[in-house]
Amino acid sequence: MNLLSQFLPSSFDRQRSIAIIAGKDVYPRLTFEAIQSHGIKVFLIGFEGETSHDLISKFPSDRVDIIKVGQLGRLIRSIRRTQVGYAIMVGQITPRRIFRGLHPDLRALKILKTLKQTNAHSLFGAISREIENEGVKVLDARAFLDQEITEEGLMVGRLPIMMEDHITHGIKIAKKCSQMNIGQGVVIRKGTVMAVEAFEGTDEMLRRAGNFTTDKMIFIKTSGPCQDFRFDVPVFGITTLKVMHKSKINVACLEAGKTIILEKSKVLDFASEWGICIYGFS
Repeated sequence: MNLLSQFLPSSFDRQRSIAIIAGKDVYPRLTFEAIQSHGIKVFLIGFEGETSHDLISKFPSDRVDIIKVGQLGRLIRSIRRTQVGYAIMVGQITPRRIFRGLHPDLRALKILKTLKQTNAHSLFGAISREIENEGVKVLDARAFLDQEITEEGLMVGRLPIMMEDHITHGIKIAKKCSQMNIGQGVVIRKGTVMAVEAFEGTDEMLRRAGNFTTDKMIFIKTSGPCQDFRFDVPVFGITTLKVMHKSKINVACLEAGKTIILEKSKVLDFASEWGICIYGFS
């Protein structure tokens, strides 16, 4: 196991630089700060309308490229220019861009024609292959964030004993949905599936479930059997916790070792204050 992070390959060379391919919100910033703390040289490849200006401002002009979503050729040229040894893809790209707001260049169009299914998994899988064809290793997107990973067992709050069978049932449902590439989360109440995550994402699913205005709902987030952690990591953060609180969903069950809790200490503090239980299952 690599001492810098359990999610790095044993052959990882800290003398080689890393390109962060950064999407939205806080995930890319946390990754940048963690990598920087180890003294590793970092470059940023960001996306117009997605990557935060605050993160972009942390990089000198010769270490940052901002491109449009879909400009695969330009992304590869940036990879070549920086001569990095590794790339890490972190932070969501707004899902609707797959249908509207995508700016594919010639290289991207060529890749799109080869895909049997046009979804996030197939697109980012193809991008990863293109990057690795340049001799650049795409890292597990959990790398360097070991302290943010969900732990097994009760992390905060109290889990009613009567919910244990319901959680087991919910995990089976969530696993099956993930296996079918529907989504990574479900909301259940006793034996009833209240909502299933699909293309709209976790927060919208939770809002839908909240419209039922009932009690004892449980949110479960899991990974799939063939999860590619280079670009598809289950993530839980303060925004989702706020949606749970507003929707009166007071139990979150997250897959331990595989789900990142962004700004974990802050999330656990707010969960305790709001009476929300967070439990890690394996």
